[in-house]
Amino acid sequence: METLKKEVISLPEVKEILEKVKTEEMDQIQRWTYDYVSKFAKASSEHSRSIIDELVKSCDLKEDEAVEIANSMPTSVEELRAFTFGWKKLILTDTLNRILDILKKDN
Repeated sequence: METLKKEVISLPEVKEILEKVKTEEMDQIQRWTYDYVSKFAKASSEHSRSIIDELVKSCDLKEDEAVEIANSMPTSVEELRAFTFGWKKLILTDTLNRILDILKKDN
């Protein structure tokens, strides 16, 4: 199989893609993935994408970092620090609070 395009997408976007496939036509990995995203996707695909776009634009995050945050929807600065620690870059408290404000919008 040839890779046509590679992009980072959120769990809700994965769910939306897999919902277009009939369950009986999915292979085992697709079924496991669909089961996982059905349990853990915390927003609609549209809402998730708007969060990601705003995080990238307003908080100087890379898209993969924004997707990670949108997938988990942390609710405190402490939870956010757990993610940003792994990124090996310093995120100021003001930026962490701005991220939380974006996540709380329309939620």
